[in-house]
Amino acid sequence: MRSQNLIIYKFTALYHILEELGPDLNFKITYVDSDSKLNDTVKNFNNYLIISNKKYLDIGNQLILDNIPINIFSLIEKINIEFLKIQFNSQSEFKVNNYTIDLNSREMKKNNNKLKLTEKEINTITYLSKSNKPVRIEELQEKVWSYQSDIETHTVETHIYRLRKKIFNLFHDNKFIISKKDGYQIK
Repeated sequence: MRSQNLIIYKFTALYHILEELGPDLNFKITYVDSDSKLNDTVKNFNNYLIISNKKYLDIGNQLILDNIPINIFSLIEKINIEFLKIQFNSQSEFKVNNYTIDLNSREMKKNNNKLKLTEKEINTITYLSKSNKPVRIEELQEKVWSYQSDIETHTVETHIYRLRKKIFNLFHDNKFIISKKDGYQIK
């Protein structure tokens, strides 16, 4: 599991309580008391959760404790749930060229544009993006569509054609998936 970092922001009493429990917790605890320190601290961590007693609009990954007192075990459970949510969301997105592919919402994003994709389109992009060489139609049929390679079908070509058209219509990119003599490729 990746290192989890709990940043306690301007909440001294909570920091001291959790610090005592520190060896029994599955996250590292850091206390921050100013905006500038918070920004510097966040830059150092990939997987973090900020806990405070009020909402700060310009900060992400927050858990607000505005309803206290709270049972310490309930609090630790809430913190762990928030870390699971953060981990789930971070695993659902990946970059392909200048695009972000969101597996949860099945969207392809670039700048402020979002393109809704089908599950097969997501699977096709994912499979092609993991290959360093062109992928043959028969391989896509087998790995993405679970078809036998000896079946005569144009499913792959049709899906790739439609996917390219969708991408071109929104992003004006006609080179996202390229055709080579030995298959399709995303560069």
